[in-house]
Amino acid sequence: MIALVLRDLRRAYASGGATLIVAFFLLVAILFPFAVGPDQKLLARIGGGVIWAAALLAALLPVERLVAPDMDSGALDQLALRGFSATTVAAAKIAAHWLAFAPPLMAATIAAAGLLDLPGEALLTVEIGLALGTPGLAALAVATGALVAGLRGAGAIAGLVMLPLAIPLLIFGAGAIEGGAGGLKLLAATSLLLVAGAPFVAGVAIRAGTE
Repeated sequence: MIALVLRDLRRAYASGGATLIVAFFLLVAILFPFAVGPDQKLLARIGGGVIWAAALLAALLPVERLVAPDMDSGALDQLALRGFSATTVAAAKIAAHWLAFAPPLMAATIAAAGLLDLPGEALLTVEIGLALGTPGLAALAVATGALVAGLRGAGAIAGLVMLPLAIPLLIFGAGAIEGGAGGLKLLAATSLLLVAGAPFVAGVAIRAGTE
């Protein structure tokens, strides 16, 4: 299990996927003030929601590369022959994907908060929310990657599948800035539900794709 996590983690950093996610996230944070104007009070009020929307869009970028390359190369068949269940492989991919994108994203959030003039208290709530919500995003991304692996136009289909399912994370994550502990509890519950269910969904999709 740990070897699988480290394998996917090394591949994520070697391919530059983690850097791409952070760069896209910061680009959205930089562009948004140009769209709504330099009103600092407005930016501070909506900054938390902007950060969550940017995080969601950034998490969508690597979905197409999370499962499909291993399916195309036959690596998933080899893992099955070595006794790894598809559910275990999916759980390892979720852990590796979270480790690859969540810590850099949370570090970049500090810079994004400066660009959006987000107060320190709101930044702390956003960081706690990202710590609670990004495992759910990672689980959803791997499950989506497994479902669309091998399909023509998988990148576009992945967006159509993942974005609606991620809306509760976006709502509770952005809402926690004003909702406080109650919003964070709802966010944590939603994220936990996704983390618990996604390995089984992804495992079924992987088995179907490799048969």
